[in-house]
Amino acid sequence: MFSTILMFVCAYFLGSLLPGYWIGLIFYHKDIRDEGSGNIGTTNSFRVLGPVAGTVTLVLDLLKGTAAGLLPILFHSPINPMLVGIAAIIGHTFSIWIKFKGGKAVATSAGVLLAYNPQFFILVSAVFIIMLLLTSMVSLSSMVGFSFALITSFFYHDLILTLVAAALTCFVFYRHRSNIQRIKNGTESLVPFGWYYHYRQTHHN
Repeated sequence: MFSTILMFVCAYFLGSLLPGYWIGLIFYHKDIRDEGSGNIGTTNSFRVLGPVAGTVTLVLDLLKGTAAGLLPILFHSPINPMLVGIAAIIGHTFSIWIKFKGGKAVATSAGVLLAYNPQFFILVSAVFIIMLLLTSMVSLSSMVGFSFALITSFFYHDLILTLVAAALTCFVFYRHRSNIQRIKNGTESLVPFGWYYHYRQTHHN
């Protein structure tokens, strides 16, 4: 019992690590919560700190979810990695280091999927990338990607995968509720590439 509790606590603390926030403070002397969207995740790191810091944040946020999903192997536990990964997602969203606030946990959630089923992760990531190249919106691509994950999970006949995918999809939509409103209003932030970005640039210039 103690080792199980310790495993979930470790997963939470892995998830609560804030690479984007700390990189901004240490290397750029910026608190990314005060700039851009105010989010501490990958997208705002790209926006405020640039592509190098954004890429490092993406990789680290992804890997901390993967590391949490692999903890059952380290602890020799039969508990499903997806369930342990949820603790990391909670850690990212409600980090102890910034008064239990945090990011939207898209990259961390993807990292948990990578630990559990690499093939499934690749499929979902491909949909996310395609949507990003078409829409130039990380928020919309994330919501579509997780919706695809939920639908696809039914073909794996894995109840835990489906239940966690459903929970993550609902969670991602909830965390992006302000983005949904901006998408409806046509005011959502765009990444500086992709079809829609170039379409807007062409028609607004």
